[in-house]
Amino acid sequence: PGLRRCAAGLLVTKCGLLRHRQASGGAAAGGAYWVDSQQKRYVPVKGDHVIGIVTAKAGDVFKLDVGGSEQASLSYLAFEGATKRNRPNVQVGDLIYGQFLVANKDMEPEMVCIDSSGRSSGMGLIGQDGFLFKVSLGLIRKLLAPKCEIIQELSQLYPFELVLGMNGRIWVKAKTVQQTLIIVNILEACEYMTAEQRKQALAKLSGN
Repeated sequence: PGLRRCAAGLLVTKCGLLRHRQASGGAAAGGAYWVDSQQKRYVPVKGDHVIGIVTAKAGDVFKLDVGGSEQASLSYLAFEGATKRNRPNVQVGDLIYGQFLVANKDMEPEMVCIDSSGRSSGMGLIGQDGFLFKVSLGLIRKLLAPKCEIIQELSQLYPFELVLGMNGRIWVKAKTVQQTLIIVNILEACEYMTAEQRKQALAKLSGN
């Protein structure tokens, strides 16, 4: 995100902080560069895992709102074990966690709910009784970082299920509605709290 190839090399397309992640193979493998910004509008990127909302069924394809400028398509065959006879039970309004197979400025974004070996790998329909909310793309990237302190601290508070979409959407479900809403409020506030303020808030909730 934020960088584009051109004849002279790389062109920066939005303001923000230049970030670099080293590849697992070391410095020789290169890694990845991107621009970290506080943008709200999501732009689909191939390989991104996102949460989409089913808006329509059109023949063999579902249409999903992914928060971008246009809707994404999802074939009914793009689910683990799906065949012409064994179709997934997907309805308008359902939440789908999947990844982009096609995403560029010249084509309609296309999602799938299977990996390269045909497995769901955690993708597919998301439960009905959780809570979906939206945060900034910068906070999502922070939450998706390996060994994220925020997630580790929250997991000590209550047991809960969490789905993070690169498009700024989070689905969460705890044991009770009250616990779910507490986790939602903490995650929303994390963007504007220091690590110390967050720890104090969690300590109050846990009664320490």
